[in-house]
Amino acid sequence: MGHWFYRNIIEPGKLPLLVALASFVLTFLITRTVTRLIRAGKGPFRNVTPGGMHIHHVVPGVVLTLIGGFGAVAVGRHGAATIVCAVVLGMGAGLVLDEFALILHLDDVYWSEQGRQSVEVVVLTTALLLLVLLGFSPLGVDEVSPEERQSRASLLANFALNFVFVLVALFKGKFRMAVIGLFLLPVAIFGALRLARPGSLWARRFYGRRPRARARAGLRAYHHDRRWNRVRHRFQDLIAGAPDRGRHLRRSSRDEKR
Repeated sequence: MGHWFYRNIIEPGKLPLLVALASFVLTFLITRTVTRLIRAGKGPFRNVTPGGMHIHHVVPGVVLTLIGGFGAVAVGRHGAATIVCAVVLGMGAGLVLDEFALILHLDDVYWSEQGRQSVEVVVLTTALLLLVLLGFSPLGVDEVSPEERQSRASLLANFALNFVFVLVALFKGKFRMAVIGLFLLPVAIFGALRLARPGSLWARRFYGRRPRARARAGLRAYHHDRRWNRVRHRFQDLIAGAPDRGRHLRRSSRDEKR
């Protein structure tokens, strides 16, 4: 284990990334624990409301991200200062992405159904960073042979082909598969070859006059969501807390009145 850690983490200079990832995940888990305690009215924790204004933790998160990012650029890749900057950057990113849904919707949707998007982004970010730590490179760079690297035309053609699969998967409404496919090309190919999700750019462009394809896509999406949404939601609720169903219904009612 020690030899693997040195060859794959220390020697390639990935230790700051590992530290940042650990700090990111730990900060997210601690933040969710604290917010769940505040929500339940337990413990000494309370919302920060100076002068009656609720300060969301995305605010200190942005500050820490800026300090950690610019600090890492200033100090370089080696030394204790780099590790400190990695910790600060991970903490800031954890606080920011924990409220990703708030930034996306410009509304306090933390405990609503829309708030699940924050958890999805955190899990997806963690998965991508783990792939980088394990040695996977974007667009199949790690799969290119030395001969292909020497040929600029072959290299660019390989990148372009891989990127096309990623784009097709994205246009077909398979966002998670497209992002993971940046590092694991078979995932992007699988997403690109499957039927598009209803409402996606691909479905609107190519399924408009193909009712059978449109019906098959809708049926497949229905069965997929029915099979996996419950599992995904249980996992999200386990690590981040369940949404407030009553609050979600009240918000929907207000939106309808508008």
